Amino acid sequence: MTGDHGWAGVLALADPSRRELYDHVRRAGRPVSREEAAAAAGISRGLAAFHLDKLVEAGLLRARYEAPPDRPRGRGRTPKVYEPTADTVTVTIPQRRYQLIAEILTDAIADDPADAQRAAREHAHRFGQSFGAELRTRADVRAALDELGFEPEVAAGRVLLRNCPFHALAARHTALVCGLNHAFVDGLVDGLGATGVRTRLAPHPDRCCVELAGPGV
Repeated sequence: MTGDHGWAGVLALADPSRRELYDHVRRAGRPVSREEAAAAAGISRGLAAFHLDKLVEAGLLRARYEAPPDRPRGRGRTPKVYEPTADTVTVTIPQRRYQLIAEILTDAIADDPADAQRAAREHAHRFGQSFGAELRTRADVRAALDELGFEPEVAAGRVLLRNCPFHALAARHTALVCGLNHAFVDGLVDGLGATGVRTRLAPHPDRCCVELAGPGV
């Protein structure tokens, strides 16, 4: 859970009672009812229900209706229960996307361990295309880059990317990570259908190694 979703998770957990409820549900190892959660946090059932549903809205918990195993069928209302999702809360400023690089590299190694670097570039391009296709109906190139954390800025007819979402890894393995970054951005442009937009590697110590030019940027 990163970006805007990450902030939603952080804000949801800022309330001490909400954080206590979330911790209790995570530790329980089974679905937790509103009554049980309220008793654990020492608050009313109504207030617990409010906080638990806010945690569901933030993507930190999921809810469903489930009868206790010892209740006879057809007796009473089926209670709402909560359990944690698999999401984790990650907020970085400026935005980083290390999980994306990890997914690209692990998929590449699984796909072609003999030539993982080539496979990683192909996977990076496909990942970019997938993101572009998802954003195509609501974002142009600059808006998509901004949403992904690149912090685009127009300068002298080019789009410079002020932030590298893969900064720490790019500093350690520049050629590999910058190559994957270039393939990813190139795929993003393809997925957005931004014909005429060109991407190129333009390494610079103070910004992302990729820049864009052409109509539509």
